[in-house]
Amino acid sequence: MANKRDLKKDLNYVFGDIIDAALLWQVANPQEDSAKSEEIIDESIQSFDELIAETNKRGVENPKAHFKGIRQELETRATTLVTKINSL
Repeated sequence: MANKRDLKKDLNYVFGDIIDAALLWQVANPQEDSAKSEEIIDESIQSFDELIAETNKRGVENPKAHFKGIRQELETRATTLVTKINSL
């Protein structure tokens, strides 16, 4: 099992890359409305905050299962956000 520090790094890298992709789309398409990409950025930040808070919970009964659930949620949310970016 990976440790908590690695999980936090993964969260940071994944959501950072999604935000970068949304910002790059804005730069590459200045004539397009940036409201949709701003929503994706906001949703990424919100998801990051929620998953970091979940990671920092203390006194979890089964840490291994807890972190596995967080990783699965990370994958689900990241896939959804990438799909939204690709549809821009």
